[in-house]
Amino acid sequence: MTVSVSASRVALAGGIALSSVALLSGTAFAHVSVQPQGEAAKGGYATVNIKVPNERDNASTVKLEVNFPLDHPLASVMPQPVPGWKAVVTKSKLGKPLEMHGKKINEAVSKVTWTADGSKIGPGEFQQFPLSLGRLPEDTDQLVLKAIQTYDNKEIVRWIEEAKEGAEEPQNPAPVLKLSAASGDHHGAATTTAPTTGPSAAASASGDAKAGHDDKAGDHEEKTASASSSSSDTTARILGVIGILVGIAGVAFGVLAGRRRSA
Repeated sequence: MTVSVSASRVALAGGIALSSVALLSGTAFAHVSVQPQGEAAKGGYATVNIKVPNERDNASTVKLEVNFPLDHPLASVMPQPVPGWKAVVTKSKLGKPLEMHGKKINEAVSKVTWTADGSKIGPGEFQQFPLSLGRLPEDTDQLVLKAIQTYDNKEIVRWIEEAKEGAEEPQNPAPVLKLSAASGDHHGAATTTAPTTGPSAAASASGDAKAGHDDKAGDHEEKTASASSSSSDTTARILGVIGILVGIAGVAFGVLAGRRRSA
């Protein structure tokens, strides 16, 4: 009874804790955010989604503005068409030109603005705005993309607060794109350390297959020996028990025979 009550209390406490985490998580993630689709490696290219949830019960989102840092400029920012929305890309001149594919670039994208054109983000809904970015900078671990969200009741929410290490998350945090280590080809492709084709690959595959076969054979022999040993032990025990029973029967038979002779 005591164990049952304790288990019930633990289950109840666990359920409350999970519910609290779910509620807090829902609140924390109900912000404008940037989510990479695959790898976002330094020096490479990436596709990301700007995720925009509607946080109001009595208004709809009709405009989004995302700003790009000019201290880590991007030469190419291309929005993917989103039905019901019009995208406008704004560029600004750079104090220090960028070099890209052997060419000098004097301006970079500073802002992309999406405006509702027959659509909107209603209460309880969200919308994703895809972007192609490149080349990503190699001298930083992240890009802070400050965003401004506008509702149809003229309310404006500025997602521009940068999180500080060791401090609580700000009320209106700016979307942050985390950058991974640079890849070998600067296109976000994974690199390999072992050959995938040719004689070397065939030899490697053959060696691996042989090693796997040897390992399986060894495992089979070990299991067979173990089973054989177990079977021998069981047989010896059975024979021992039979021997004891035969001995007892012999003694009993001798006793009975002695009594008959005496009679």
